[in-house]
Amino acid sequence: MAKPKKKSSKSSKSKKRRRSSPQASQSEKPTLSLKEQLAQKRKANLARKEFISLLTAAVGGGLFVGILLFVAGGIKLAVPGVLGIIILALSYKYPRQALFAFIIYIPFGGTITYYIGNSPILQLAKDAFYIPALIGLWQTCKKQGLPFIIPQTIKTPLLILLGFCLLTLLFINGGQQFNPPPVGLLEKSPKEIPLGMGILGLKVFLGYLPLITCAYYLIRNQKDFLFLSRLQVILTLICCALGFVQYLLLLTGVCQGTRGYVGDALFRATLEARCYFGGSLLYSPEEGVIRLPGTFVAPWQWAWFLISSTFFTFATGFTDPSIIWRFISLGSLASVFINAVISGQRIALALVPTCFIILLFLTGQIANLKRFIPIGIGLAVILGIAMVTNPAVVQERTASFTSRWEASPPQDFIIQQFEDNLKNVKSPLGNGLGRATNSARSMGETELIETYYPKLIYEVGICGLIGFLLLVTTLTKTSFKAYRSLKNRNFRSYGAALWVFILFISYNTYYYPLDVDPVAAYYWFFAGVLLKLPLLEQQDKEDLAAQPTAKKKRSFI
Repeated sequence: MAKPKKKSSKSSKSKKRRRSSPQASQSEKPTLSLKEQLAQKRKANLARKEFISLLTAAVGGGLFVGILLFVAGGIKLAVPGVLGIIILALSYKYPRQALFAFIIYIPFGGTITYYIGNSPILQLAKDAFYIPALIGLWQTCKKQGLPFIIPQTIKTPLLILLGFCLLTLLFINGGQQFNPPPVGLLEKSPKEIPLGMGILGLKVFLGYLPLITCAYYLIRNQKDFLFLSRLQVILTLICCALGFVQYLLLLTGVCQGTRGYVGDALFRATLEARCYFGGSLLYSPEEGVIRLPGTFVAPWQWAWFLISSTFFTFATGFTDPSIIWRFISLGSLASVFINAVISGQRIALALVPTCFIILLFLTGQIANLKRFIPIGIGLAVILGIAMVTNPAVVQERTASFTSRWEASPPQDFIIQQFEDNLKNVKSPLGNGLGRATNSARSMGETELIETYYPKLIYEVGICGLIGFLLLVTTLTKTSFKAYRSLKNRNFRSYGAALWVFILFISYNTYYYPLDVDPVAAYYWFFAGVLLKLPLLEQQDKEDLAAQPTAKKKRSFI
């Protein structure tokens, strides 16, 4: 009788094993055969050898070019040259990694530029990641028969706008190049390169538009999407932490800022006052003025980084499947609010909380009490503590914003800019590409126009302005359809936040964020992210259909 009991116990255990084996086998990775393992090892070894040989060739070529540049211009020209050759080669071979490096480099570009040596070449350093990756992506699309212009709906307005821009480049910039205006008897003709200015102006105007395609193909699945969204949150948190440290260094006197300056220098950001991070800085506490650059080249760029980061941190804070990452996003969002106050940038102080409130309503998160209440309370506590401990700072920034608004209302300033530039445009094709672009001033005389659409009128005329409006309107409409097609609540909320960002930047005319970092890249890149979300949702539905019921509960959907 004992033996049958042992057999029945063994048989029951084996039955339990057999019952649990399907779930265990699906939760574990499938075992590979010896042949498959050897194939993977050979593939990894081949990839390693290719990387080493490419790196060796790039380093050798970079050192050769660096020696020539060192002889011609010294170490400040040689170091960027060597790094540039290496980065160009690796970015072309590994476009996905290059695009992630591009996104990481953008918020730290200003700090890196001035640490290495403030060479004009370093202002374009991020393009060493972007352009080779773009060329590699274009070649891949051509080989595989994939569309390169995404979405296809922007193809017609893009061609129209490019046509107007080429006419401006040919007839306006070309006319200035080969038929310069006459000068007085004792005057010297200015040394200008109008065609070079036009090419650079076109690059600034539309050079980052292909980032839509780059982002679309960069994100292959939900894992890539989560990595990108979390990466952006971490970058924002690091930059805001450095911005806060910069403020403390100025407050405690470790950095002097513009203390002790006289006259207009007390009210003008300057590179000489730089404090460890970023570039030009203004800090004159005796006059009650402060303009911090954070990690960027100038305070204006820092302000627009904070504004744009409001959208990304908000989106991840309400939609990430991990509660830990939602809390990290909450901290990142709070750091954006704090830096909007201490940076001294009035536009950030006004738009960061405004954009947050708009997002709450337009994404529907204010009705999602399970997530809104914890995040709302947490954010209120963090900001409340910051305001109680620094009431003078809050009062000073609020008074500065109010006085500025009363002295020069933004709407009046924008209207005045439109009126002035409509009078100064000599042709329907404008006064020439690059003529109002700061980065093109090395090629000739430029005009400072502080609002975006009047700037477009000045450069490419009414025709170019109409073409650009057609382009961004089509992109905004297509993005809206993409986000409204989403059924998943998390994807839909994230898409809504990105769409509000695209809508806001598309028709914003105050300042020119589409001409400078980081918005010049973020606008096009995250449009591509939004357009990919419907496909990611479809992939997740297919994955869920293939998964057992027990694993569906752990899905993002």
